[in-house]
Amino acid sequence: MTVKIWQRQKRTEDEINKLARKILAKMTLEQKVNQMSGDSFYTKEAVDNMMENGYNLEPYYAGQDEELGIPPIAFTDGPRGIVIGNSTCFPVSMARAASWDIGLEERIADVMGIEARAQGANYYGGVCINLLRHPAWGRAQETFGEDPFLLGEFGSAQVRGIQSHNVIACIKHFAVNSMENARFKVDVNLDERTLREVYLPHFKRCIDEGAGSVMSAYNKVRGKYCGHNEYLLSKVLKEDWNFDGFVITDFVFGMYDGEKAAKAGIDIEMPFTMHYGDKLKKLVEEKKIDEEVIDNAVLRIIRQKLKFITAEDKQNYDISMVACKEHRGLARESAEKSMVLLKNQNNILPINTDEVKKVAVIGSLANTPNTGDRGSSNVRNEYTVTPLEGIKNLVGRDIKINYQDGSDLKEVARVASAADLVIVITGNRTGDEGEYLEDFGDANNGGDRDSLTIAEEEYEILDTAINENENSIVVLTGGSVIMMEEWKERAAAILIAWYSGMEGGNALARILFGEVNPSGKLPFTIPSSEEELPFFDKDAEEINYGYYHGYTLFDKEKYKPAFPFGYGISYTSYSYDNLQTELKNEVITVNIDVKNQGDIEGEEVVQYYVGFSNSKVDRPLKLLKGFKKIVLAPQETKTVSCDIKIDELAYYNDKTEKWEIEDIEYEIYAGPSSDNEDLLATKINI
Repeated sequence: MTVKIWQRQKRTEDEINKLARKILAKMTLEQKVNQMSGDSFYTKEAVDNMMENGYNLEPYYAGQDEELGIPPIAFTDGPRGIVIGNSTCFPVSMARAASWDIGLEERIADVMGIEARAQGANYYGGVCINLLRHPAWGRAQETFGEDPFLLGEFGSAQVRGIQSHNVIACIKHFAVNSMENARFKVDVNLDERTLREVYLPHFKRCIDEGAGSVMSAYNKVRGKYCGHNEYLLSKVLKEDWNFDGFVITDFVFGMYDGEKAAKAGIDIEMPFTMHYGDKLKKLVEEKKIDEEVIDNAVLRIIRQKLKFITAEDKQNYDISMVACKEHRGLARESAEKSMVLLKNQNNILPINTDEVKKVAVIGSLANTPNTGDRGSSNVRNEYTVTPLEGIKNLVGRDIKINYQDGSDLKEVARVASAADLVIVITGNRTGDEGEYLEDFGDANNGGDRDSLTIAEEEYEILDTAINENENSIVVLTGGSVIMMEEWKERAAAILIAWYSGMEGGNALARILFGEVNPSGKLPFTIPSSEEELPFFDKDAEEINYGYYHGYTLFDKEKYKPAFPFGYGISYTSYSYDNLQTELKNEVITVNIDVKNQGDIEGEEVVQYYVGFSNSKVDRPLKLLKGFKKIVLAPQETKTVSCDIKIDELAYYNDKTEKWEIEDIEYEIYAGPSSDNEDLLATKINI
């Protein structure tokens, strides 16, 4: 009977629910608790082994029951690729958000689903959708930017792609997790409107998309650890949102009290058994926890296992698919579509090899594999194409490439002055930002940044190069905002290349030399001064999160950013005209004509915002509510349409505890960035 139950077959939702209850009814308390506990036990040696020998080299298991034939969940991390094995390394999530290409993100998630299954995993913990409140956050690279709508669209695309291969998608970290160094202790305070409107909508979007699981966060919210927070896990997630999946802890330090965690709504302790297992069983036997709490958790777990682990597969999953040629090609395409061109003075880009014969490539990062931090998101790809390698691969036979790593500033000056053109590769690398691992025995990795500028030694190299040669192109690597006020006016061109994955060097070269027209747009605001940003203290015991951040804060305070949210230019130019709106069946349809005014094909991201200047409550000047990435041939015009549901206009009334839509006149904006000067505007009454 058990073998048949756990064979892959097609079942309806009703059949799954009935079967899950039937299985639950046959289980002993010990078997139930086993479903809620990691399959290994916590010891200091186990954690040391996890860090020293390689995190998540193989799946982490929970809930294996040989007697009942119940398979375990088999966890792999992300989000720049599958962490187990030697998988395809894509650009980091922040880079992919800069593509503003939802279809591309779903294709990437589809590949991750294939590579997870091919390596024995059925559970993916890489859908990181925490909001970038302040760009100094160490793990900014793992998420999709500062805007809740953008986060929700990219997160739900990941959910669709991953789960299409019967891999359970886990969205993380729930909730309000936007600091790194203090993540185990910080208590985040915020009002209900801010929580519901700013920090939770993207999680709700992914739940509505069908995400099978949620990971709680380490931090506290309003005085309670997220793993003990009944309001977040039970009231909001399971009651208000009708989430029927299961909740796991963030690893090792995701809970401190089994009784509090179980009552709050933690369904599985991962990856080790510390507070559940026999301790949880004893709490039930001592009547400190009602067995109904256990039954609810186990029913959720069994239901998702039946839904995904026993569902019919649409294909076979062979190990040869991992990092295959097709997947590596997608990694390059993703890197190409993610890079953001911020400045291109006198059209110095793309580089014309008929005119440019000597190129200086400067900076140690030009010849350093640099795919992101070495925390839980680290992908062990078999190779990484560096910027220098990519440039040599593409044009090494056509032009002379002189490389200087920056260790000798006199040599930097000599090489730069002798070149027709200089490419400076600078920015951040592993150790400058990322997951903070001191509590796991590694004090040398990442964490929150103290400054948003590049390191002093990097600035000296850049400064020397651009002072010697006015034809200097600066390429920035990193996972978040890099401020450039000291030098941006002196650089001829500025390109953000991010942590661009295993094929990043090839992608960069193809953009620099014109084989690809850049189309990326910023998923965050770059300020002119750090003083314009929200308060940030990386060692805080307690912090308040306000209603405004990012472009909404800049709009409210009338700050002029260095580069606005949604900004990015290309090798062609676009014009916008004829903004029209129509309200029908609770949907606002917005149409705008976009023309490619140049002589090369390009991709443009059309952005749609809704304004609330007539609101009776405090609301942002405008919020992103839609975007479309389109391809335009030279001189081609397209009418680009976007549907905005009336529900998207609602605000959360903390007095009535309901979402409400005001009967007012709203502004509708459309254009190439969030800058008000870039946007066409009209009005509509609701």
